[in-house]
Amino acid sequence: MPLVAHNELPAFGKLRQDGLLVLEPGLANQQDIRELHIGLLNMMPDAALAATERQFFRLIGESNPIAQFYVHPFTLDALPREQSARTHIDSYYDSFEQIKQQGLDALIITGANVIGADLSKEVFWDELNQVADWAHQNVTSTLCSCLATHAVMDFRYGQKRIRQKSKKWGVFRHQVVDVSHPLVDDINSEFDVPHSRWNDVHPEQFESQGLKILVRGDDGCVHLATSPDGFRTIFFQGHPEYDTVSLLKEYKRDVALFIDGKFENYAPMPEHYFSDFNAAVCREYEGRVVQSLALGEEIPEFPEHLILGNLKNTWQDTASAVIGTWLGLIYQVTNVDRRKPFMQGVDADNPLGLE
Repeated sequence: MPLVAHNELPAFGKLRQDGLLVLEPGLANQQDIRELHIGLLNMMPDAALAATERQFFRLIGESNPIAQFYVHPFTLDALPREQSARTHIDSYYDSFEQIKQQGLDALIITGANVIGADLSKEVFWDELNQVADWAHQNVTSTLCSCLATHAVMDFRYGQKRIRQKSKKWGVFRHQVVDVSHPLVDDINSEFDVPHSRWNDVHPEQFESQGLKILVRGDDGCVHLATSPDGFRTIFFQGHPEYDTVSLLKEYKRDVALFIDGKFENYAPMPEHYFSDFNAAVCREYEGRVVQSLALGEEIPEFPEHLILGNLKNTWQDTASAVIGTWLGLIYQVTNVDRRKPFMQGVDADNPLGLE
């Protein structure tokens, strides 16, 4: 079954407008079907807070018909917030203390915007460690997205992320490299994934710790991997949760930063994302912006209306399939009591019975 709107979070209304089936609690309670409770540790900045909710809620809601999904967003107190975001969090988010008391069947940890490569210097570092360590002992499986992957690889496995010479930004082709793992054994052997990051954890770093690499990009980078047991922790380095317009929004943001003098160079276009037509529109706009800045004239409006109709989404079906399989596997091994990670008889060191 779909998502259950267990509170008044505005994301539920937006998802309904987009055509996703979201149940009211009264209707959900009339159905004799298993619940799964999923935590969403949302570490994204204020401007991306609600969009990140919708992206992950949509992936969960479209992924698997076997259960009713109760998604519990929460965040870290150490993250700086403006008053509007704080009001949103206070109104609709759980606290970590509530999460610990009630328990979870699964946990998703989002990325976050940081400047430096050394994550241990970030204000959220200690709190994130506490959440991840609690989940490692009490939650069936934790899915780490992008920066969360880098953080867990650092504090749990001692593998620090490495700054790349250039930003990996765009939509890139990937291949399944371990077809025996149930998380990927029923998806396309090749598929696209969006990336947006300056830092990387190399394949050798995963392998040195006995982690299982399931999906690599054409350039050899790791997109999807698991902890040595194959399931307790799932690592993404890309952003399969991205909406069709997510990279366009990032591109517009970077163009605006150049216009405001925050960037020295004009923003490069995300790779393999724009059609030839869209790329031509963006190049023409760049020329107009540069000319307007040189002449001190008013900056023309970004031609988003010309671009939107030509954007393609080549990753979301596979992303939903992977998330659906992940939740299905959790359903098979987790305890009915969400405060306990596994049903009786499941080996916590090898919950999927992998050889």
